[in-house]
Amino acid sequence: MTTFAIAHLTSVTLGQPIVDYLRGIDATLAPFGGRFIIHGGKPTMLEGEWAGDLIVIAFPDRAAAEGWYASPAYAAILPLRRGNAEGPVMLIDGVGPDHRATDVLTPANA
Repeated sequence: MTTFAIAHLTSVTLGQPIVDYLRGIDATLAPFGGRFIIHGGKPTMLEGEWAGDLIVIAFPDRAAAEGWYASPAYAAILPLRRGNAEGPVMLIDGVGPDHRATDVLTPANA
């Protein structure tokens, strides 16, 4: 099952540390099969308001995502982001191709 690393960065100080982070992150993703799905960009809002940047990185599975985040290579550049960008970061599993919206219902609320 694909696992996604998602960051909603609400504040980024663009300077040399972030440039160095961006120059280094791709090499940390490669050994774990990680790839960018969304990396910033201006959304077309259909409902509500949005501020900040959305970053989504896909990994083949949870083990790969956790391995990347805990890797020495990523640990070496992580302070560059943490010191210059704010916002929540999480891992979340995707759903399979047969998933239907009602799959999240339990018998009690079906």
